[in-house]
Amino acid sequence: MKIFRTRYFPPKNFDAINVLGCLFAHPDVPLTSEIINHERIHTRQMTEMLVLPFYIWYVVEWLLRLTMKGRAYYNISFEREAYRNMHDLTYLRRRPPFAWVRYLCRKSKVHRR
Repeated sequence: MKIFRTRYFPPKNFDAINVLGCLFAHPDVPLTSEIINHERIHTRQMTEMLVLPFYIWYVVEWLLRLTMKGRAYYNISFEREAYRNMHDLTYLRRRPPFAWVRYLCRKSKVHRR
């Protein structure tokens, strides 16, 4: 994963963001192995969805979850899978394809950064 340090992207309320498999982070944000693992999980999700459908699904699911209880961002299935497994640094070795689908309906607590 290519890492770019920039003051202007991502927005201030985010530590890092994965765009097309490249990680953008603010210069002062420590990139722990857990954060990098979280973003690698997103890269795997993007790859299996052929990139563009990933972004379309992400935005549609976020819009739908805006109407639900809780913060929409933390309830997106892609984020739920990534937060739930970011501390397991071996997760991607055994992760089944399309594992994020399990997080579509099931309510689970996530470990926030």
